[in-house]
Amino acid sequence: MSIREQMRQRLCAGLATLGIELPNSVIGQQLDYLELLIRWNASYNLTAVRDPLEMVTRHLLDSLAVLPFVRGSSLADLGTGAGIPGIPLALARPDLEVHLVDSNGKKARFLREAVRQLKLEQARVIEGRVEAVSGRFDCITARAFASLADMLDWGGHLLAPGGRWLALKGKFPQDELDHLPTGFRLAEVHEIKVPGLDAERHLLVLERLPEPA
Repeated sequence: MSIREQMRQRLCAGLATLGIELPNSVIGQQLDYLELLIRWNASYNLTAVRDPLEMVTRHLLDSLAVLPFVRGSSLADLGTGAGIPGIPLALARPDLEVHLVDSNGKKARFLREAVRQLKLEQARVIEGRVEAVSGRFDCITARAFASLADMLDWGGHLLAPGGRWLALKGKFPQDELDHLPTGFRLAEVHEIKVPGLDAERHLLVLERLPEPA
């Protein structure tokens, strides 16, 4: 059995466990993305995960586990790195306008090539610091690149009224929630079981409080 077929089987089994259905064409695109990442990783060191099957678990399934919580028509993935979770989510939701934000030049080059090769016409790469980005987005994802306070301090201006900030964390970060900046509240907490991943995962859904009249 080829390594791609092994990757496909792991991805399909994991999606079934998560209760997520994707068309075969999108599953193929998810694998195309991983294969591109594997090729670039040999020279650019974009991710510490080297094993292709581990990449399916840690990059694809870990990203797609938050798909049911994405709302609205626009998403900004802050500190996206090699495009995680932004690219898997963009592939799964072709109707979603996705902005991939990272200040690292070599990662931005990879992101632009991935967007081109995967024909992600609704995705845009922004090479720069989070605090310098402009616009408002219905949904923001951030894969634990900083504390909640720092993330909201740098990127809170990007969250549209009524939008959802999806903060992906490992252990439940009570100490960080105790220092949540003024103007934001914790709306939901979801403990996510990623198939094949023996680690805690918590998704915190944060919302902006209405401004006083």
